[in-house]
Amino acid sequence: MGPALQDLWMLLSGDRRAMTQQLLRPARGLRGLHALRTGASCLWLEALRTLRLIHYSAWLARAGTIRRFPPHFPGRHAALLADRILELREQIAAMDEEPLSV
Repeated sequence: MGPALQDLWMLLSGDRRAMTQQLLRPARGLRGLHALRTGASCLWLEALRTLRLIHYSAWLARAGTIRRFPPHFPGRHAALLADRILELREQIAAMDEEPLSV
């Protein structure tokens, strides 16, 4: 239903060069199956990653209000939220860069 890249973006990690290399092999295979338009699909990559980070951050924020979460991760909830804030700031910078291309 969504772009073919939606199935691949969560597998990517590292810097731009590493992500481009990681995307090459599956993208070649998908081109044969779905006529993957990598140029257009790659525009979605950082937007999909950002959306996932926002949903995960919201889940963590809500989990802090649930009685069972803090006892299982004592002192870690604030650090988790701080890590997510940093990650979202880095993601904002990633969205300002040119999309990956393969």
